[in-house]
Formats: sequence, structure tokens, C-alpha cells
Amino acid sequence: MDRRIKYTKNTIKETFINLLLEKDIKKITVSEICKLSDINRATFYRYYLDVYDLLDKIEEEFVEELKTAAHLNEENFNSVSSFSKELLTVFLKNKELVKILFNTNNNIYFLNDILEIAYEKCKQKWQSDLPNLSEEDIEYASIFIFNGALGVVNYWVKNDFDKDVDEVTEIIERLSYFGTHKFIYKK
Repeated sequence: MDRRIKYTKNTIKETFINLLLEKDIKKITVSEICKLSDINRATFYRYYLDVYDLLDKIEEEFVEELKTAAHLNEENFNSVSSFSKELLTVFLKNKELVKILFNTNNNIYFLNDILEIAYEKCKQKWQSDLPNLSEEDIEYASIFIFNGALGVVNYWVKNDFDKDVDEVTEIIERLSYFGTHKFIYKK
């Protein structure tokens, strides 16, 4: 991609993210983004249909970054923590964007692709380690673990990333492996 195009798109995205930190997407106009980005409307429309399309493109790029992080760890998927740590590190690196994505209509469905990757990894591991486990058991366990992990991540985001990645990883791992009993009564 041409350096000027990359610069322009990054400027548009950064301006948009800063505006989303201040106000709801419904109150952001293309004109406002263009004025603050010092570009004309034709330039904006060359790359995006509207502010919602811009948000979708930003979301897609973020999901691709998460997928890359998830696949980097593919060979070493021996535990929930190794996978979680990779993803949470990407979340922390993109803190402002993650806050926006989690707060935009409480939309956490953009993570479905990542959950699919995690599901496949868990399924392979469980089938290898526990060959008597049925598909249905794997499905139930996955739903329980992933929804719980997503809830923990959502809580972490809502609390402005108040814990470091290792702490959140440990919480997810302990809850995934031992459930709430050992987590609550850890002493």
C-alpha cells in the first residue's frame, strides 16, 4: 500500500477513535472526521462508505491482529493461559480501541472468529487427551469456558484494564480448569 494512502487511512482512524472516546457514533459525522483529519470528504469516501463502515473496517483489522496472535501460539497450545496471554497482550496494546469496541452497543460479537479458533484448539487438545469425551461434552465445556472468559475480559475492559495481563490470564485459567469453587475458596 502506498505510504500516503496508509498515512491518510491511519489519520482518519485515529481521529475517529478519538471522537468515539468522547461521544456516541450516532453523533459523529463524516464532515467532522474530515475537518479534524484535514482531508476532504471525497478522500474519506474513497476508502469508507460512512462512519459505520469505518468502524467495521477498524474492527476487522483488530480481529485480524488477534487471529495472527492466536496462530502464532498454535504449536504451543498446551494451556488456556498461553492462548489467553497472547490475546490479552493484543487487547492491552489496543486499549482505547478495545474500550470502544466493547462499549459500542455492548458488541463483543466481533470476537466470534477468535472464539472459533480457541474452540478448535480446545477440541483438538481434549480429543487427544480425553478420547472418550463426546462432541456434546466438548461443546458444553467450550460454551461454559469461552463465555466465562469473555465475561472476565469484558469486566477487565470495563474496569479500565486494572489488572496486568498475567493476573487476568491466571484468573481465566483457574476458572477454566477448576470452576468457581477453587477460585472463590482458594485458601
